[in-house]
Amino acid sequence: MTAQSSSLPALAPAPPRDMAVQSHQAQGAEDAKPINRHARDVTPLPEGKDFPLKFCTVCASNQNRSMEAHLTLSLRRYPVVSFGTGSAVRLPGPSIDKPNIYSFNSTTYDEMFNELKGKDQRLYTLNGLLNMLDRNRRIKARPERWQDWKVGYPRLGGTGAVGEANPEGETGVEGGVVDIVITCEERCWDAVVDDLHNRASPLNRPVHVINVDIKDNHEEALVGGRGILDLADMLTEAARVEREKSEEEGREWARETVENRIPDVLAEWQAKWPNLPVLWTCGFF
Repeated sequence: MTAQSSSLPALAPAPPRDMAVQSHQAQGAEDAKPINRHARDVTPLPEGKDFPLKFCTVCASNQNRSMEAHLTLSLRRYPVVSFGTGSAVRLPGPSIDKPNIYSFNSTTYDEMFNELKGKDQRLYTLNGLLNMLDRNRRIKARPERWQDWKVGYPRLGGTGAVGEANPEGETGVEGGVVDIVITCEERCWDAVVDDLHNRASPLNRPVHVINVDIKDNHEEALVGGRGILDLADMLTEAARVEREKSEEEGREWARETVENRIPDVLAEWQAKWPNLPVLWTCGFF
């Protein structure tokens, strides 16, 4: 197998090789067959797309679905941050009634990885948690909670996590706002919409909240990440068309003002991804 090295973007330390490639190489070159469902698009945005929409991905614990989508979008060089909406980070434990529970915003992915590895390396390797946490710690330092996000406040780093320096340049999310929020479960969508309502729109800035319903397992997260990337590409293209129209008509344009195109984009996207049910509303920061 000819393995293409997949470096993470500037928003995270680059691993030696893509994690999927590593796991296959450990089995020997003969067994290391390409698995398309694990493939990620690492193609940068085309030249001239100097205004990509800014995205936020959200799931319950900021661990599996939102982080897979975060990685997929960031490899495509989209500005992206990610969050969870739960009261705490919950990961599977040795039994259904003994989950591993961690705090948002303080416990790092690295600390979770090392703790679970020390508890039962075999168990947490077999159920995929160690591989997931290893991926996550290469993207940003810690899981963040949506309800604690101070929208509009500068974010001091490239990973989307407050206080983390990025020596290689800006990533587009330093201003603390995004154009599109994509949740991965309807209850997370409800939580985001309710929280936006409770914030009472201090910035009076529109934000589109889209739910792409993804089952919370590693395989479905990979599929969902590709679907979210396709949606991001389609929304960005719609924004580009709207910008060109506004220039031709001599009127102002803003990235977030693509409301008229979103229903058509979502209908087209849903036809391509029928197993990922979608919801949409517009809120305000």
